[in-house]
Amino acid sequence: MPLSNDLSPLARRRAALAATDPRWAAVVARDAGADGTFFYSVRSTGVYCRPSCAARPARPENVEFHATAADAERAGFRPCRRCRPNLAPLAQRHAQLVAQVCRRIEADDRVPQLQALACQAGLSMSHLHRLFKAATGLTPRDYAQAHRARRVRAELDGAGSVTDAIYGSGYGSNGRFYEQSNHLLGMTPVQYRSGGKDADIRFAVGQCSLGSILVAASDRGVCAIFIGDDPNELARNLQDRFPRANLKGGDAAFEKLVAQVVGLVEVPALGMDLPLDVRGTAFQQRVWQALRAIPCGSTVSYSELARAIGAPKSVRAVAQACGANPLAVAIPCHRVVRSDGALSGYRWGVERKRVLLDREAKA
Repeated sequence: MPLSNDLSPLARRRAALAATDPRWAAVVARDAGADGTFFYSVRSTGVYCRPSCAARPARPENVEFHATAADAERAGFRPCRRCRPNLAPLAQRHAQLVAQVCRRIEADDRVPQLQALACQAGLSMSHLHRLFKAATGLTPRDYAQAHRARRVRAELDGAGSVTDAIYGSGYGSNGRFYEQSNHLLGMTPVQYRSGGKDADIRFAVGQCSLGSILVAASDRGVCAIFIGDDPNELARNLQDRFPRANLKGGDAAFEKLVAQVVGLVEVPALGMDLPLDVRGTAFQQRVWQALRAIPCGSTVSYSELARAIGAPKSVRAVAQACGANPLAVAIPCHRVVRSDGALSGYRWGVERKRVLLDREAKA
């Protein structure tokens, strides 16, 4: 900002000092990253602000810098009503508010109404919905259902009956629970309690250009596609994922399913129209659903994927969900790259990721 010739010598010196101070650049840029590192006050208004304050820019000759909000108040300035520098940063206040809403949801035996949650939080329903989804990656209702699913699993792990577990987790009737049990548990409550015992899962190991490939399917659909170098290790991984299921070798008909999956690896443009048995948390399933929407031959960054599911601040959680994907190629987590386009970690090996992307680019 050029210095006006109309300023007094003292004002010109103040303006020059402010303009050369690196903190002034943060104020001009309204840099939220500088919030908390310093505060600035404005002599002409008598208020002090955060660097990110959206108020009309002050003239540099009227600006002073302070290490803390208390320093600014001791100098006789009052907090700005717009950026509220005397309170915790807005992002922190939002995080605390969302955490409080989470605790309210968890304490309620029923799925609470959005209107009641918004009223308790002192926000509109749309504002709360937006803040909650940005912070957690889930809507309040999705979070409540995911929490109820955790309670069901915890109750089933206890010593009571299945009926006790259903009512203990907040369901008002057996019928309401059984409508959702397959989605929540991936199996019946009795099978879940026994660790998947007696649940039939067929599998077979084949070979493809990327190495060994294991394909497994339940009655609901394909539940695992593992790729690696050691067929025995892939089989152990399947056993670890379904520790008490009844694992059966695939028959001739099942070999056709394996061939379809191998075909997807070799010729990605063909696609695969097979039912999938996708088992994961509510957040993981949101990420995996978004992955399936990425076209063959395209890539997205982890941050773009986070924005696509409405959780722009959950990049790390999105990356973890990609790493937990049990259905290689069918859920194409290999199409997610770093922001600079470089390849990052891949559960089945970075070199396999490179081959898949190269193959899809040429398809």
